[in-house]
Amino acid sequence: MALVVSEEVRAAIDARRPVVALESTIIAHGLPRPRNLQVALELEDVVRGEGAVPATIAVLDGVPHVGLDKEQLERIANEDGIRKLGHRDLPLAVASGASGATTVSATALLAALAGVRVFATGGLGGVHREWTVTQDESADLGLLARTRITVVCAGVKSILDVPATLQRLETLGVAVAGYGTDRFPGFYLSDSGHPVEWTLESPEQVAQVMRAQDELAGPESALIVANPVPEAEQLDPELHARVLADALRTCEAEGVTGQAVTPFLLDYLVRHTDGASLEANLAAVRGNVRLAGRIAAAWAGA
Repeated sequence: MALVVSEEVRAAIDARRPVVALESTIIAHGLPRPRNLQVALELEDVVRGEGAVPATIAVLDGVPHVGLDKEQLERIANEDGIRKLGHRDLPLAVASGASGATTVSATALLAALAGVRVFATGGLGGVHREWTVTQDESADLGLLARTRITVVCAGVKSILDVPATLQRLETLGVAVAGYGTDRFPGFYLSDSGHPVEWTLESPEQVAQVMRAQDELAGPESALIVANPVPEAEQLDPELHARVLADALRTCEAEGVTGQAVTPFLLDYLVRHTDGASLEANLAAVRGNVRLAGRIAAAWAGA
């Protein structure tokens, strides 16, 4: 697989300067046009504001790119037919010359292959509700169990089975720490209602854990830094609970299954919270990107 690393990103990696990987699914599939391109450029600016180099990742015409220029970002934001690519889809996209936006699993894999250690996203995928019936679990979890990367996120999407996801991460040996909190964030919410066993208080502490991972030479697994959205910017918890319950009932009543469940539920939340869930999502992403820039800087200086 021919992996193209932009000149700016390659120079930063070679000089051990901070780099932050960014996914592209939020650009192609998570936001309406033209706001999607505005947010993509904003997030790159946030990374630069922390003294790091942004490395937005996508596949264009069958070529994986780590680091996109403005024209390439515009393609991902505006071109029809951009596929949604998990890590399993990468060989198919490469062989067929397809263009696609990368999910958490594909972004983490390509970032690690390029030598980028820090990755910022919104929320991870995880174990779906009624897993015992559907066996539906995000590919993110398995990929992170065998990829050495630090992922800054706001927990997992609240439409998922959060305690089951935490249990699965434990089983897979993926380290999870709350950033400045002993509670696991709930994506739109500061607190999912579930604890985490470890708390990290600074970018320097995160970098120390990353260094310890390498020194111990254990399995090549990820470090999850769970960074809560500020309470002032979270979705109102009562509104969230009510609308999510309605969304789950509607999903079942309409017979939505498989990969269609997540986009259905997320779209339902946006529409029935008058866009408040989207604003909470973006607040979480901005905070994660900012923290990732600081962690990357601490790691580069370690």
